[in-house]
Amino acid sequence: MTTDDLIRLVILVVIFLGIAFPVHEFAHAYVAYRLGDGTAKLFGRLTLNPIVHFDPLGGVLLMVSALSSTILSGGGFIFGWAKPTPVNPSNLRDRRNGEFLVAIAGPASNLLMAIIGAIAWRAIGAFDIRVPFLFAQILFYFVTFNIALAIFNLIPVPPLDGSAILFRLVSPQTAWRLRPMLAQYGFMLVLVVILLGGSVLGRAIVGITQLLLGS
Repeated sequence: MTTDDLIRLVILVVIFLGIAFPVHEFAHAYVAYRLGDGTAKLFGRLTLNPIVHFDPLGGVLLMVSALSSTILSGGGFIFGWAKPTPVNPSNLRDRRNGEFLVAIAGPASNLLMAIIGAIAWRAIGAFDIRVPFLFAQILFYFVTFNIALAIFNLIPVPPLDGSAILFRLVSPQTAWRLRPMLAQYGFMLVLVVILLGGSVLGRAIVGITQLLLGS
């Protein structure tokens, strides 16, 4: 592993575990709290503290897959997760729409961070601002990784946020039938999507990154 590879690995892990994951989970907790559910606050999750949102297994898998991706020069799929934010849908003032809003808040927060990073990237180019290469590298990865997290979480399979969005888009009767089936096989379905659709997800991430960065 070269020095550049090591730097990329450290940047990746720090962005995911220190920023992208905590902000994502905080967004869920904050929206749930605003909509009437204080469960996340009760468990101390209404915070940006990355330690509170750290999941041991998800964090280790992220670091292992990030290391594999680095060794393969970006050829692997990075996989990991933060500790899920506890939400009690029964406490939400409008359960059906509330679940949808709580779910979409996570990916939306990552997309917002990606847009902010892209604005900074474009400003640097537009005003010809001289910045250290490492800073530019961090900014590029910051945009890319937040887009990746947003897209991945929109997969409509539990426990990912896209499942709650799917349940809102279909009729209540269809949602009632889909929930137990998708919940039972959710993790397996996510793995199948990664194995069979990883290249599609990768192209989507690259395409949106290029669109935002203007490259």
